[in-house]
Amino acid sequence: MGRSGIRGSRIGAGPSGENERGASVAQVRVTFWCAIGHSTSPIFAASADTPTTWDCRDCHRPAGLDPDSPPALAPAVPFKSHLAYVRDRRSDADAEAILAEALTKLRTAA
Repeated sequence: MGRSGIRGSRIGAGPSGENERGASVAQVRVTFWCAIGHSTSPIFAASADTPTTWDCRDCHRPAGLDPDSPPALAPAVPFKSHLAYVRDRRSDADAEAILAEALTKLRTAA
């Protein structure tokens, strides 16, 4: 059986050498610590602004730059349904008026 592929290459191989990809950018590794004590060290471009918080790769809690005082875990907001948001915006009287208007339109259309 014949092989279908390019010799001397592999799947996913990109251009070889810096001349085809462009010059490399200076990089800096920044270490963040979470409240549990995990450390995460992503790499940023040296010219980029580094964030003050980052998500921990192990526990997904917020991690900060200071290992002695990591950011606190944000309080979890309970799930709110679409109906709950509608009830926040409209009173029962508004809902009754909208329902009455919709019923009137339906009865006149039929």
